[in-house]
Amino acid sequence: MQTGVLRVLRATAASWWRHKELRRTGQTGQALQLERETVLRDLGYLKQAAPLPNAHVICGEGGTFLHLGWTTVSTFAPIERFPLATLAVARGTPFIDIRPVTDVIAFARLPRVARDGSVDPDPCGSGRSVSLTAYIDMVEALGARIANDPRPLQTI
Repeated sequence: MQTGVLRVLRATAASWWRHKELRRTGQTGQALQLERETVLRDLGYLKQAAPLPNAHVICGEGGTFLHLGWTTVSTFAPIERFPLATLAVARGTPFIDIRPVTDVIAFARLPRVARDGSVDPDPCGSGRSVSLTAYIDMVEALGARIANDPRPLQTI
């Protein structure tokens, strides 16, 4: 793991209001312990994102979400204020920016991304799921911007 990643995670953990409050009240040891646990948890999320076929980061008006199959880590802030998601994207996790999407009804009707990389055999219905690449095709048609695109390059 790069030291820059650890520095960002440590700074983020130290800046949390709860950890700051513990330090202010003289409970430095407890603050350090909680910060270590936070850094280890976030490192686990980053390591988990790398090999998962459908792991991705999505950012919209409602915040930023790091989807890791059965686990989702989120914040109401844009990606620029969510260091964990920013680090995941910097390490190659696909990023879907839905902020440019104006047709919210069409977006709401999209299927969800399959959690484990499998594809739903029944592509109809409200609970259907698709692969990440199929989902990217759909949101891109609505105007979303894609970074770290996992789809194979197409030549003309």
